[in-house]
Amino acid sequence: MTLATSPLDQLHRRAGAKMVPFGGWTMPLSYPSGTLAEHRACRSGAALFDVSHLGTVRVAGPEAAATVQATLTNDLRRIAPGRTQYSQLLDAGDASVLDDVVVWWVGEDHFDVMANAANTGVVAGALDGDDITAERALLAVQGPEARACLAAVWPEAAEVARHRVARLDLPPSVIEAGRADRSATVAGTGYTGEDGVEIAVPAPHAAELWGALVSAGTVPAGLGARDTLRLEAGLALFGHELGPGISPLQAGIGWSVGWDKGDFPGRAALAAERERGPKRRLRGLVLDGRRPPRAGQAVHGRNGQVGHVTSGNFSPVLRRGIALALVAAGVEVGDDVEVAAASGAEPAHVVSLPFVPTAA
Repeated sequence: MTLATSPLDQLHRRAGAKMVPFGGWTMPLSYPSGTLAEHRACRSGAALFDVSHLGTVRVAGPEAAATVQATLTNDLRRIAPGRTQYSQLLDAGDASVLDDVVVWWVGEDHFDVMANAANTGVVAGALDGDDITAERALLAVQGPEARACLAAVWPEAAEVARHRVARLDLPPSVIEAGRADRSATVAGTGYTGEDGVEIAVPAPHAAELWGALVSAGTVPAGLGARDTLRLEAGLALFGHELGPGISPLQAGIGWSVGWDKGDFPGRAALAAERERGPKRRLRGLVLDGRRPPRAGQAVHGRNGQVGHVTSGNFSPVLRRGIALALVAAGVEVGDDVEVAAASGAEPAHVVSLPFVPTAA
């Protein structure tokens, strides 16, 4: 299988990034500074991520809104053009999450639906949309200083508020005014728990924008830091907290279901689960020690196994092991549990999410 590459692939390699396969792509895991430094840069300053592996499915035309509304879980009536919305595509039979997406409602009849890399084709097929992933790069500027760094390069982009989306021309300081295809899409979204924006920029101009943002003080960061950041923020990852056999109710994202909007694939099964109550729920675990828990490890309560870890790692902020786990519905915040490991059971405590308070 040939792996796809970002328009910034050669730039990452020249910067000494460690490149790894992910979701059918080759992407940077970390740069020479290392994942811990990149993580801390995002929590205290501004980090710059290449997330071009995420898919963009464009749904356009007079029926676009009706198609998105009838296909995904959330209710577009909660927002309006110029806004973004988290949603899911469900399996029609058992309400499993086929993908979780962020809808960018760019214009009245124009939606860009941001899908997980491995699921872009599934989302495009369900929405009868166009996969335009190859036409652009996707850059994420994240952290408490993200907007300040971005403002030094592109003030209009820095003003796009959280959960908003806008089409803007790249500034002359990055791209000469006379050059073609200067229009980019900027959204107040991200996956780190921090404030910031994501920018879909035409692929030919991606390197110039990346360079300008680095010069303005952002720190390049890879998938390693992106994962530890989203874990500290308690955010679900497809293939771990979401996927086959896992419904939005089990994953704790039932708030993104529009129960009053009408039918959508999986609604009947999801409504039945809501009526009887989910048998398991996603919980956060903080371990007593620094050892990072790993996906698949068993979680034990007083009377035996109660679930399993879906994601785990070392928290650079808490300096302890943390995990997300699918556990029996009766396991509550405040309970003491143990995470099974080859070296022996690790004591842990069930906590409220997010693990680390963040701006987002």
